[in-house]
Amino acid sequence: MADTPKHYPAKSVSVIGCPFSGGQRRMGVDTGPNSLVEAGLIDQLKGLGWQVGFSGHQAFEDVNKEIAKDEDIGVMKNPRVVSEVSRRVASVVEQHARNGSMPLTLGGDHSLGLGTVTGSLRVHPDAALIWVDAHADINTPETTPSGNLHGCPVSFLLGLPGTDVEPFNKWTPPSKALLKPNSVVYIGLRDVDSGERKILKENNIKAFSMHEVDKYGIGKVVDMALDYVNGGEGKRERPIHLSFDVDALDPSVAPSTGTPVRGGLTFREGHYICEALYETGTLIAMDLMEVNPSLMQERDAEQTIAIGCSLIRSAFGETLL
Repeated sequence: MADTPKHYPAKSVSVIGCPFSGGQRRMGVDTGPNSLVEAGLIDQLKGLGWQVGFSGHQAFEDVNKEIAKDEDIGVMKNPRVVSEVSRRVASVVEQHARNGSMPLTLGGDHSLGLGTVTGSLRVHPDAALIWVDAHADINTPETTPSGNLHGCPVSFLLGLPGTDVEPFNKWTPPSKALLKPNSVVYIGLRDVDSGERKILKENNIKAFSMHEVDKYGIGKVVDMALDYVNGGEGKRERPIHLSFDVDALDPSVAPSTGTPVRGGLTFREGHYICEALYETGTLIAMDLMEVNPSLMQERDAEQTIAIGCSLIRSAFGETLL
């Protein structure tokens, strides 16, 4: 068990608040970052022995104002805004990582994953991505049924066919994609579009759906995921970027999110993933996405916010004993 992260031995974390909702159509997810901070997240991390840097939420006000004016490109909704915010987030994550502080990004919708993972890979090019989500978020602009770009970040990260489109190709062209298919593992999938199933199979991407979680148990699934990205049983050396969408959890656990799907991870299964990744000592970044306090009654929103904070604490070293 790691006492301190291998890549951030000083236990310094930079909290990056990203109040952004342009990757999907439901308002309110932009209030997620502030709700997590107001729930005491900063002091909670300090209580775990971390030096916490937080200077307020990232200033996207100028870009957010453009959402209403951002015309579709093909089926893509808000493409210019999503692209620009992702580009900015990538730069911020990269800067903090290079300065020796682990980036912790609070969303906002999961389109932000394009920026967060890009920033991590610029500093840790050998890093693997563990994407915990009910959805694969690997549609391309050619396969997405909705055009909502929070369902597409992984395809852009991989530079898949169909992603060589403006404005994204101006700063993250497919020919320079930093992420490889054998560097991605999904945990918790249960709502996957037909086009995404085809993409996952054609690219031989490792995915553990809720079927595998039920079959093997979460402990075995996490071990298999880590064995896969490390290239050997029991090896735990490769840097890990964890991108956690709260809709990976069952709606009975985390109800206040934009695209809930029944049959998800339990409270303990979600926390185990975070605890196990911290124990490897190789975690280099975390995203906590899609907390939307506006969608539910106050009690359900507070429950989701509290669980978001709890998942983060588990990924930063909190244990049951």
